[in-house]
Amino acid sequence: MSRVCITGGVGFIGTHLSLAVAKKIGASSVVVIDSFTDFYPVAQKRKNQKLLQDAGIEVCEIDLNSPQIKECLRDVNFIYHLAAQPGISAATPFNDYLTNNILATQNLLASINPDTKIVNVATSSIYGRDASLDEETRVKPCSWYGVTKLAAEQLILARCREDGLQAVSLRLFSVYGPLERPDKLYPRLIHSALSGESFPLCKGSLSHTRSFTYISDIVDGCLLLLSNESAIEALFNQGEIFNIGNDQEHSTQEGINLVEEISGVKVKINEVAPRPGDQKRTVANINKARKLLGFVPKVSLREGLERHYEFMKENF
Repeated sequence: MSRVCITGGVGFIGTHLSLAVAKKIGASSVVVIDSFTDFYPVAQKRKNQKLLQDAGIEVCEIDLNSPQIKECLRDVNFIYHLAAQPGISAATPFNDYLTNNILATQNLLASINPDTKIVNVATSSIYGRDASLDEETRVKPCSWYGVTKLAAEQLILARCREDGLQAVSLRLFSVYGPLERPDKLYPRLIHSALSGESFPLCKGSLSHTRSFTYISDIVDGCLLLLSNESAIEALFNQGEIFNIGNDQEHSTQEGINLVEEISGVKVKINEVAPRPGDQKRTVANINKARKLLGFVPKVSLREGLERHYEFMKENF
């Protein structure tokens, strides 16, 4: 293996994954690409960048749509593609999803070396309002984010079907943990518990359920693909899709209750308008990942939230 590239590698999942890959194969064999967009607070990304650079990881600050990314991909033959326009915010224009999810993926494909393997990091939002079945389920995305992430996934898998590109797509389920974007559920909840500020709860979301998955389980799932074993090689040749997440289902209300128990604080709730395109239910069906990858999530929601709370308390 020459070099591994992580696109979007200074974000939440990307930072954790980049450090784990560097630990596994050596920092000199890892390069990160990130455009430092302001959707994720740039100040936090700069801190993440320092973590990576202190570990000896090269960071290329460049937009994936730039023709200059070919230079960053020199000697790269394995890519974790995480870079994307995330979230389902009504304030984000469609063009941002189009540019950062579809066009950026197409430019990445046009810039890679012929023997490159790609692990596309997708999302359960591809499935739509109810993401509870297996990878053969008919997908019904109901947000611009889900639609464009599905298109990005299919751009990569089309190359796999047509040109023999080696690729696997991982559909992640509700990842949380240290370094998570501050606008997400648990950072906001924990911040409210620590600060006394009210928590903005979307109307009707208390009964929404999620496969909340702690970041270390997601990283473990991604690392399973970084192997030269023949069984893993076959998955790339076939363009397989896997759900990666915790298969335990918890409601928003349960999450609030756990944060209150862990912090010893009753969180003040401020009800706000629901988000358009929000999922009502996700539960990761990981039977395929268990069977073919040996993927087994290890961290319960309580344990993960305890870790997340302690991290935010120390860095509050």
